[in-house]
Amino acid sequence: MTYSVAVSGASGYAGGEILRLLASHPDIEIRTVTAHSNAGQPLIQHQPHLRSLAHLTLQDTTAEILSGHDIVFLALPHGQSGQYTDALGDVSLVIDAGADHRLTSQDSWDAFYGGDFHEPWAYGVPELLIGPQSEGQNSARKQRENLRGATRIAAPGCNASTVSLSLAPGVAAGVIDPSDIVAVLAVGPSGAGKSLKTNLLASEILGSANPYAVGGTHRHIPEIQQALRQAKGTSAAGADDVRISFTPVLVPMARGILATSTAPIVDGVSDEEIRAAWERAYGDETFVQLLPEGHFPRTADVIGANTALIGLAVDRAANRVTVVTAVDNLVKGTAGAAIQSMNLALGLPEDRALSLNGVAP
Repeated sequence: MTYSVAVSGASGYAGGEILRLLASHPDIEIRTVTAHSNAGQPLIQHQPHLRSLAHLTLQDTTAEILSGHDIVFLALPHGQSGQYTDALGDVSLVIDAGADHRLTSQDSWDAFYGGDFHEPWAYGVPELLIGPQSEGQNSARKQRENLRGATRIAAPGCNASTVSLSLAPGVAAGVIDPSDIVAVLAVGPSGAGKSLKTNLLASEILGSANPYAVGGTHRHIPEIQQALRQAKGTSAAGADDVRISFTPVLVPMARGILATSTAPIVDGVSDEEIRAAWERAYGDETFVQLLPEGHFPRTADVIGANTALIGLAVDRAANRVTVVTAVDNLVKGTAGAAIQSMNLALGLPEDRALSLNGVAP
């Protein structure tokens, strides 16, 4: 079966990456692409790398134009998807790459986003653990169970899913204490979208590293807390059982996230038990891979791939676990996660149209 697809926000980075991956998907027909200010212009004018889609013209983003397709991807700024999702009842599968349907807590939404709160959808990180994981348990529950057959999917925030995948195994296994997490991320500016902003100009970024959203203000914080509470087996938003100091830093690379996350080791836990928790969680996964002991990833190793590479260290001097994770923010962080989740929802092979291999140099 071939599924007809519409992609909104098609002139942006996330929309463009969704289109790039869908263009090689054998079960998908990209029928419609939409935008706001760029409507009426050829798609190729804004996505010149998408040569196979040169025949498409950007249409207005309206519920009427998006309706009537089998699948709709919404790659819109935060707070803009909700106005369309309620009107897409005739669409079998809607996937939101924005934040509008990620959070289960309205209090968290009000505190970090504001505006109308919309119902939470199935969270598009298939490998994310759900509930505690004990030693010897090789088939822990994961988020992919909630994605099979789903009709509404919320693709993750790229920083949020990176940190959550980094630490969820330790939280689920009870080997780290999630009440004192510290995460510092080197991130490329493509995660901020295509809008012209002074702090994203090349003259501001090249040769510099620039922190932003410092001091607990980044919007991905409640998303991380939500995911780690699910890994722990609790859901009480606002509780202090999952606390995180989260600092992203813009660095001069177009794509990529390198997240360094640390958390205290629970008393009495051995080094072997710590590593075993991550091995159990990801040993059978295709796209999330734990590197051999003593090895750590580079962002260069995941560019263009739907892969998260994880390096794990036990710092006994500080009594903390350090996890270093590299992803391509536009692939595994956004579009790849969305398409991987789409495949699960449709009953297709989970890896269809997704590459395990990066692009080098």
